[in-house]
Amino acid sequence: MGLAAPYEVARTRTLIGLACRALADEDTAAMELDAALASFTALGALPDVTRVDPLRSQRGKHGLTEREVEVLRLVATGRSNREIATTLVISEHTVARHVQNILAKVGVASRTAASDFAHKHGLV
Repeated sequence: MGLAAPYEVARTRTLIGLACRALADEDTAAMELDAALASFTALGALPDVTRVDPLRSQRGKHGLTEREVEVLRLVATGRSNREIATTLVISEHTVARHVQNILAKVGVASRTAASDFAHKHGLV
């Protein structure tokens, strides 16, 4: 049986995000800090929300990171996760995570709907 420790997980994700930023892996840093912020917000840990929010990367259009916009543009052209990973020189797992984040941030349930969103909002 696993131990549920959401606050500790969020703190760890914050530290991982900062470590990734120090290693110039801004994509992973943004994902980890976003996840930490979401957890702290859900837990009502306002001091932690206040501390983590400024650490996140600057957001582009529609709350997406620059990398998420890049991924969305490639999704909108019909590319697979493997093709996107090759183009951006990142792992397929990272692409899948970006796609999940994009769907959540723009409030759609599919790649097709995300592509439609990208076209309607001039992101492509």
